[in-house]
Amino acid sequence: MLLLWSMRFFVLLGMAVSFVAFPAMANADPASTQLIVVSAAKQSDQTATLTAYQRQGTTWRPIIGPALAHLGTLGMGVPADNVSRTPMGTFRLDQAFGRQANPGTAMPYFRSTQQDWWDENPSSPTYNTHVRSSTSPGGDSENLYDSGPVYDYAVNIAHNPTRTPGRASGMFLHVTDGQPTQGCVATDRNTMIALLRWLDPKQTPTISIGVNVPAPTSGSAPVVPAGDLPGRDLLPSWLLDLIATVQRMLPV
Repeated sequence: MLLLWSMRFFVLLGMAVSFVAFPAMANADPASTQLIVVSAAKQSDQTATLTAYQRQGTTWRPIIGPALAHLGTLGMGVPADNVSRTPMGTFRLDQAFGRQANPGTAMPYFRSTQQDWWDENPSSPTYNTHVRSSTSPGGDSENLYDSGPVYDYAVNIAHNPTRTPGRASGMFLHVTDGQPTQGCVATDRNTMIALLRWLDPKQTPTISIGVNVPAPTSGSAPVVPAGDLPGRDLLPSWLLDLIATVQRMLPV
C-alpha cells in the first residue's frame, strides 16, 4: 500500500512539474478582429512591447504602438494567486473601468468609487469578479479606486473566465507607474486611452501575451503558449498548493 501511494505521489508530482514547465497552447479567437500583442524577449523580462492590430478583411494592420509595457515582477508564465507573474496566452478583453470618466470606449465601462472592488478572495462565491460593496470581499481583494492612478483607465484580461480559485484573479491592462506589476500589463496613460477608444466589444478584442510573439499574418493571429494548467480539476487541493509554492520559487 505504501508503495502504491508513493507511486501515485510521484506521478502527480511529475504532472505538476510538467504543468509548470510546459504550459498548454492557446489559439487566438478566430472571431476577433482586434488584437493586442504583448511580446517580451524572454519569460523573466519585466518589460515588453505592446502593439495593437486591426483586421481589415484578411489583413492585420498595426493601429497603436509599439509602446512599452510593464509586466509582473516575475515576468510572465503560469498565473497563480499571490504570484506576481503575468499570464501567458491569448485572452479576451471584456470589462473596462477607471477612476476617471469614460474616455470614449465602446467597451462596457464603469467609473470606480471607493465601493468598487475586484474580488480576489478564493473562498468567495464572487471570486475574480467586480463587486460593488461598502466592505471588502476579503482576502487580497483590491479596491479599484484606492489603488490609485494606475487604475485611472483599465480593462480586464479574462485569463480565468471559469473563476477557478488559485488560478489568479484581477489581471488587468492598465496605466503604468513605471514599475513592474503584480501580474498585470501596464502601459503609458496616452496609449491606454487610445486603446480604450479603439476597443470595440463587437469585434471580440483579444490580447496575446508571450515571448517573441510574431505579428499577425493575413487571416490568422499568432499562437502563444498559455499560462494554464491542463487537467487542474483532476489534481487534489494539496498538489495545487504545492504547484503554487513551486511557482513562487521559480525565476520565470
